[in-house]
Amino acid sequence: MITRTTRRALALAVAAGTALAMGTACTATKQAGASGPTDGPVKLGLVTKTDSNPYFVSMRSAAEQEASAKGATVIAKAGKEDGDNDSQVKAVEDLIAAGVRAIMITPSDTKAIVPVLKKAQQKNILVIALDTQTDGNQGVDATFATDNTQAGVLQGQYVKAALGQKQPRVALLDLQPGVTVGDQRHNGFLKGIGLADSAREISGRGDTNGDQGKGQTAMENLLQRDSGINAVYTINEPAAIGAFTAIKNAGKADGVVIGSIDGGCTGVQAVKEGQIAATVMQFPGKMARLGVAASVEFAKSGAKPQVPTTGYIDTGVQLVTDKPLGGLDAKDTAWGAQNCWGKK
Repeated sequence: MITRTTRRALALAVAAGTALAMGTACTATKQAGASGPTDGPVKLGLVTKTDSNPYFVSMRSAAEQEASAKGATVIAKAGKEDGDNDSQVKAVEDLIAAGVRAIMITPSDTKAIVPVLKKAQQKNILVIALDTQTDGNQGVDATFATDNTQAGVLQGQYVKAALGQKQPRVALLDLQPGVTVGDQRHNGFLKGIGLADSAREISGRGDTNGDQGKGQTAMENLLQRDSGINAVYTINEPAAIGAFTAIKNAGKADGVVIGSIDGGCTGVQAVKEGQIAATVMQFPGKMARLGVAASVEFAKSGAKPQVPTTGYIDTGVQLVTDKPLGGLDAKDTAWGAQNCWGKK
């Protein structure tokens, strides 16, 4: 028999249970929305290939400045060296655990890094590649990068113009086999100078890993095979400076045109001093600033960047030389010194 007192007790119990259930539901909704749009402080992650290369130092600095201006913070991590995928994987995992809303990364291994980036995406973390595209653009929501093929084209066009009527005898100082950036710049240079990989005008090639010492050694070896080399493609400015040292030591500094790519302050100074004829500047700081802006927007609204059909958002290149040729759009080294990255 249910008395009036019993019914009253049951009603109170049901009401209390309903209130508890509603409180639990509200808490669950709030937790579920923790990875969605937020009005609070935004934490972002940045993973570069190394933390010592001036290129990536400038990228990190620009990211931190842009984040501070937008009320966000950046947790910066890096691989131990270029090509160190394991450290980058660990860095991404740490950033996921730290609760960042977005991860920006310059991938060292464009294939091996993809699984952990997909893991981040599954946690509703925006993933942005800077400077280097992942394999097939997998594991990323957007990429901000240099058109490395176009950078190579500009280098090739300038070297061709500088040679004038001379028959090219070209040395190619590459990065290393199978690296996308190196392949794009190499192929772009050949397109710009108007030669095929198998052309007889190609005197030889050597891998430098973008290192000045290795660039010098590679150039010394190529000069031993062909002392008549009159043009040099270089993957970056350290390799170019190494090539110049070898050429100068061989007494041929006045007869060889060296082109390059990067736009570091040291490289711009080398152009000013005549060691490099021209370089093609890229803009790592711009990549970082755009990446941070997109990341903060995602954290606030959930909106992701719109990526063109090229698969990446082009951050531009600029030919820098004090001897403009061939009608090519160029800036001088005074402009280059104001816009370069690294120590000025």
